[in-house]
Order: sequence, then C-alpha cells, then structure tokens
Amino acid sequence: MSARPDAGPEDSTGPPPHVLREYALLADGERGAMVGPRGEITWLCAPRWDSPSIFSALIGGRGAYVVEPLDRHVWGGWYRNGTLVWHSRWVTDHGAIECQDALAYPGDEHRTVVLRRVRALDCAGAFRVSLEPRGEYDREPMRGLTADRGIWTARVGGLYLRWSCGPGARSVDGRRLELRIDLAAGDQRDLVLEISDHPLPDEPPDADRAWTATEAAWDSRVPDCHRGLAPRDGRHSYAVLRGLTSARGGTVAAATTSLPERAEAGRNYDYRYTWIRDQCYVGQALAVDGPHGLVVDATRVVTARLLEHGPKLAPAYTVTGEPIPSPRHLDLPGYPGGADVAGNWVADQFQLDAFGESLQLLAAAARHDLLDDDGWRAARVAADAIGARWQEPDSGIWEIEPRAWTHSRLTAAAGLRMIAGVSPPGGPSTDWLALADRIVADTSATSVHPSGRWQRAPDDTGLDAALLFAGLRGSVPADDPRNRATLDAYLRELTEDGFAYRFRHDERPLADAEGSFLLCGFLVALSLQQQGDPVAARAWFERTRAACGPPQLFSEEYDVAQHQMRGNLPQAFVHDLLLETAFRLWREEPDALDPPT
Repeated sequence: MSARPDAGPEDSTGPPPHVLREYALLADGERGAMVGPRGEITWLCAPRWDSPSIFSALIGGRGAYVVEPLDRHVWGGWYRNGTLVWHSRWVTDHGAIECQDALAYPGDEHRTVVLRRVRALDCAGAFRVSLEPRGEYDREPMRGLTADRGIWTARVGGLYLRWSCGPGARSVDGRRLELRIDLAAGDQRDLVLEISDHPLPDEPPDADRAWTATEAAWDSRVPDCHRGLAPRDGRHSYAVLRGLTSARGGTVAAATTSLPERAEAGRNYDYRYTWIRDQCYVGQALAVDGPHGLVVDATRVVTARLLEHGPKLAPAYTVTGEPIPSPRHLDLPGYPGGADVAGNWVADQFQLDAFGESLQLLAAAARHDLLDDDGWRAARVAADAIGARWQEPDSGIWEIEPRAWTHSRLTAAAGLRMIAGVSPPGGPSTDWLALADRIVADTSATSVHPSGRWQRAPDDTGLDAALLFAGLRGSVPADDPRNRATLDAYLRELTEDGFAYRFRHDERPLADAEGSFLLCGFLVALSLQQQGDPVAARAWFERTRAACGPPQLFSEEYDVAQHQMRGNLPQAFVHDLLLETAFRLWREEPDALDPPT
C-alpha cells in the first residue's frame, strides 16, 4: 500500500485489512463501525451512515482507532446476547485480556459516542492504543489538538472530537494520539470518544452510566425471538437489524461501501442507504412473528416515500429520505481486490417490484392493525403505480438491464392480492384483484418455459432464484405446478454443495462467476417447506446460517471454496430472511408451542 501525500514520518498506512469474516459491527442506528481482530476500528462514518468516513483503513486509508494487546496473543470474540456490544478476547502467554466495545445506544443523530473498556481478566495486561481520525474519507487530519487532564479535544474537518482517555496519551505530529495502558489482573480502564457535527456538551459522558444505559436500551428493544428456530441466532439478527435502523425508521442495506463481491471484477458498491425492497423484507420477516417495532419503522418509511414520490418512487434513499448521490471515487486504494466508491447509480432506475413489495409490507402491517390512514393512502398510490407502469421494462431485483422481468411482475401481482385480502369492505379490492389476475395471465402467456417452470423474462429462458418468490408470496397458489417445476429445476441447475446461486451468468461454473448468494439459500429453505419437505428445508436453513464468521454477520455473497464472505456487510436482507425462515419453519414443527408462562 503506498503512502498518502500527507503521511507523517512515523506512519504511512493504516492497520492492514483482514478477511471479512473476522470483522464485528458496532452500530447505534445512526451509523456503524467495523472492528477487526486486533481491536482496530477501521470504518466509521459520522454523523450519519452515508456521511464521509472518519476511519477509513478498511478501504485503504490511514484513519483508525486501535486497542491492541502488546503481548503475543490469539484472538476470539462474541456479542453480549441480544446486543451489538462486542467483546474482543485475547489469550496471551499469561492469561486472558479483553476490550469491550459499543456505540452508545440509542444513537444521537448528531453525536457519535464510541465506548471502549479494556480489562485484564486473570493476568496483568498491556495495550497499545492509537487514535488517528481522518475526516472526509481520509483527507482531513486532526487539527487544533489540545489536552486537559486526560481529555483531548480537536477538530476533524467540520466535526468536533473529544477523547476521554485518562493520563498518559501523547500527540504524534498533532495528527495521531498514542497511549500505553498497563493493567493489573482484575483492573479495567474506559476510553470514551465523541464525534459530533455540533459543538459538544460541556462535560463528557460518564462511562459507567453510558454502558448501563446502552445495555438496558438493547435489552428493551431486542426480543428473545423464541418462536423461531435457533432463537439465539435469530435474536442476534434482530439486533443487527435494529442497529442498522435509524430513529427515522430507515434500515441501511449494509454498514459499508466498496467491499468487493469478487476480486478485481469491478463489482464494488455503496450500500449505506435504505432500499425500499430491503425495507419491506425487514417488515415482512418480523411481521411473521408479531407487530415488532421494526415492522412499524419499515411501514412508516415506505408510507412516507410512496406519499412523497408516488409512481416515481426511487429504489433507494438516504436514511433521511433524500436522493442518493451518483457514484464517485474517493482516491483511496480500496479493500484488496476492490475499488473505492461513494454513492450508487440505483437512484436512476425503475424497479417495479418495489411497488409490489411495498403492498406486501403494508398488508402485513394491516394484519397487525398497524396501518393508519396514511398507510392506506400509500397502498392506493402503490397499486395505482403498478396499474400505470407494470408493462414498462424495469431493472428488477438484481438491478441490471431493464426488461420485462418475471419476478417483478409476479411480485406486483402478489402485492395486489395481499393488500386486497386485508382491504376494508367497499374499497378497491375487486379492482386490485382484477389487475393482479391480468398481470399473472400476461406473464403466464410470455414467461413460462416449455418445461413448465417460470423463466426470467419473455426473452430470457434462464432460471433465477427470485422466481421462487412466486409461490412464497402468493402470486399464484402454492400448489401451482409451475412453482414445483421451478424449484426442482433451480435445485438441479443453480445449487452446488448445499449453496444457492442467483442465476447463471455465462457458461462458466457457477462459483467462477460469483459467490453463493445467501439470500437464495433461505429462499430454497422456505420453498422446500412450502412444497412439503421440512427435512430438506431445515438442512438448507442450517447450511446457510453457518456461512458467517465468529461475529455471526452475513455478507451478500459467500465464497464456498474458500469459506470466505464477499461484499458489503452486514447485509440486512440476509439477516431478514434468516429471521423469516426461522419463524416459518418453527411454526411447522410439531412441538412448536409457546413456553409456559
């Protein structure tokens, strides 16, 4: 990695990267940080998800915040159950030491608070601490650094920074702070970092109170998910989704940008935005279990965007509801095998299925009596948009070239059927059902393969994992023979070694074109359950949920041969589908009874 032009003499690069399976997520709803196995926070944007990063080492910058053992050690880690409080545990030659990390939760929209607590457990421990924030995607170093009794303040670009670390820290060129911490067995020390786009309060937060409040807030907002398979994993996925969801209700697709889906393939994207489809997946998955808070959040966001933009609904927005900027490069080396990018070209696409997914979400909310008058108005807007635009080519679920994608049309029909099924008497439900029938009839006439399965589009006879949604979401009845034919063909042609792929790109072997798509593995499990094979469904569920690292975060793709994660992380829609699959498969278990009260 080459040095940046303004590199200091003692430090030319940030911490080196790791494989993605070793990174943990800290999140507070308004932003997220990635923590590596050496205790290095190498990614954090402030004050919001899509703001410029202040720690960029994950994609080749120098900015990072490191708490690292000085002794020889091996690494492990875990989350406190039902939270995004992460424990890095290091076993040294002498015993065990750790660093407990979190973003103070719930997050403030303007102020980020990074809590770090180092502990020497059963032996003395020494830590090296390094803090080098660099704003504007690594371009702006600290300036105006001052210290007062173990509290350092500075400016970083347009942000205010305060680090409460206690005695012993020293400045390196005014751009980096270094600290050595020596602890006796049983001792601990707190480090509190504040970053804000407003002037900071007069006093820094009390660490003990901040930790207590953070843990209590997680406990109150993350249910135990006991009505599902693998309830601990389900609860963790719920915590991940809660951490990715802002107070405004928007859930970002992932916490990161630019992490490559395939090395040197040019597939590097910025996922720090709220996709309408993904937002609907969150709400639909949780609605299977009950009227969770995330169902309310998703419904609120999708309703607002539909009422604001109507038939011109964009596929994705910032968490504040603003348009997504066009892609631009950041002048950073990128994660190995990738390139750097901020912004996303998806904002200019038309995706018909987003309207269908919106109707499915609104219908799920209505079943739990969560749909207000604005929600019903939004449903009419979405249904009218489908009526006006369903014959237009769209970019579809995979956001590729516009065509008459079968999945998009069947998803629109499924949404119309679902919302009609919960519509109050005297409403437009008859018209919605008639439109759904018309869409399915037209799609059946143009997009059924000679073998009897669905095909991707009238001019594309290939298979696609998204076609499994047809039966799962009720575009056509579950026992429609086209669903079984599609599933059988998909299992033969687009799965290998218990992992599922989206579609065939070309004549290469599946794994040579892209990684296994984890969303698709859960779709297979749901489809097998629906088609009466619960044993195979459970096997697919277990296989797919194992495709992660120690922090149990899922990326979009999984390299089966190398057992490595690919793409941005954590990928919200994979965690959504884990939860939905866990809930639905559990409900079919003969002993799936509520525990005694």
